[in-house]
Amino acid sequence: MALRIGIFGRGRLGSAVAAAVDAADDLDLAWTTGREGAPADRPVDVALDLSSADGVPGHLAWAAETRTDLVIGATGWDRGLVSDAGPEEFGVLTAPNFSLSVALMRRLALVLGRYADASPESADLAVSEVHHTRKVDAPSGTAVLLQHALAEGAARDAAAVQTASLRLGTVVGRHEVHYETPSESIVLSHQAHTREVYVPGALAAVRWLRGRTGLHTFDDLAADLLDPLLAKP
Repeated sequence: MALRIGIFGRGRLGSAVAAAVDAADDLDLAWTTGREGAPADRPVDVALDLSSADGVPGHLAWAAETRTDLVIGATGWDRGLVSDAGPEEFGVLTAPNFSLSVALMRRLALVLGRYADASPESADLAVSEVHHTRKVDAPSGTAVLLQHALAEGAARDAAAVQTASLRLGTVVGRHEVHYETPSESIVLSHQAHTREVYVPGALAAVRWLRGRTGLHTFDDLAADLLDPLLAKP
């Protein structure tokens, strides 16, 4: 039986995901909605929040009231709205970025941080990011994710890892992780050329979350696919 899906947000990513849900044999698009909220007469199995940070509190309250699993793809919202343990009667998955490649980059940033911690030279660590001019939050959720990975690996406070943000033109998203010593530099870079790169990850998150309770991240999903690759000799 197909999963019934609801989508908060009718922006470019929301529209792309809606089209992909329509085309999927195992998913059924029940509704997409903007500021008017979810239709009360059309319950869904999983809802996908692709709106804005301002919309997340209301969508979380709706999910709690209806006990509907919720995937949150918005960034810049207050994570304090969800406890570390997460809800007991439905599932929440947070995803600052739906790209598996970015999930891989987070793991590489963690390793680079460990390399900096073991280096005989003092290393500066930083994250830089560029997005289109309509993106409100800065730094982006992905930049914060990479900043914390670097800091964790290097056993430093996140505030010790510099971040720099630019909002230029129509750039979908470009993120770079920097390692700098007096003798060498390492730069890891990821650039999204189209928002469609996030669609498969959004659908994977919807499928993965169904039947799980509590708080999860996109990285939990990515671990099933990526960790075996990193474990190979």
